[in-house]
Amino acid sequence: MAADRAFDTLIDPEVLAARTGDTGWRIVDCRASLTDLAFGATAYRAGHVSGAVFADLAADLSGPIVRGVTGRHPLPEPSTLATTFGRLGIAADTQVVTYDAGNGAYAARAWWLLRWLGHRRVAVLDGGLAGWQVLGYPLESGDVQPTPTVFPIRRSLTLTITAADIVERGATFDLIDARALPRFRGEVEPIDPVAGHIPGARCVPFEGNLDERQRFIAPTALAARFAPSSAQSEKPRACYCGSGVTACHDILAIVHAGLPEPALYPGSFSEWIQDPAHRVDR
Repeated sequence: MAADRAFDTLIDPEVLAARTGDTGWRIVDCRASLTDLAFGATAYRAGHVSGAVFADLAADLSGPIVRGVTGRHPLPEPSTLATTFGRLGIAADTQVVTYDAGNGAYAARAWWLLRWLGHRRVAVLDGGLAGWQVLGYPLESGDVQPTPTVFPIRRSLTLTITAADIVERGATFDLIDARALPRFRGEVEPIDPVAGHIPGARCVPFEGNLDERQRFIAPTALAARFAPSSAQSEKPRACYCGSGVTACHDILAIVHAGLPEPALYPGSFSEWIQDPAHRVDR
């Protein structure tokens, strides 16, 4: 393996195991639970990949919620996020590896945020901590205190759209909803007060990006999952979900498949429904 190779979508556990302890690498534990805000930090301290630091979904990877305005996980201010990444020991040339418990949903959020601030050398651990442990790799407990550094904000490597963009020119997007099909259809809604989906969207649930081991399926299979209809074939893709988290998983899958990177609607459905003028389909 070339020493200067950059990993920018996924990384296998076997590759990471050979690089733990490398001072040019930073491993970030992103475990979280939407129903237990203390879960991630507690799980991290109980056992994590050697040398990994912890990033909290609400405190580190999201900005403040403004009731009646934002979604559940708004983007942080770029300068605040850059300070967070610097505190985690991520410098301009650091190879970052993010992981969560298994399916990569929260790790993909961190992956996207680093790309949002222009950091290309970031990959998600394929299979997450569960896949790491299946292979017999050890964990360590307690906290890791990295040496703070300066994280530079560079030209963004990804794209965003807003609710106004969807209202004004939604028909020009191939809009992809990463939530499960029953939520998309409005049959169930366990989190948000309104059920359904943004008009014009199609459902490509992020869980379908994975196999039975919670590893990403082959790039060709991923490309087939996201293939648009003939009517949408010339439209740029944009992804959303409930709050802008699992949509990043679909974006990661699309990029890993070698397709043009979609835009993210960061506020997603939980922001969309804040405005009563925004129609919801079922």
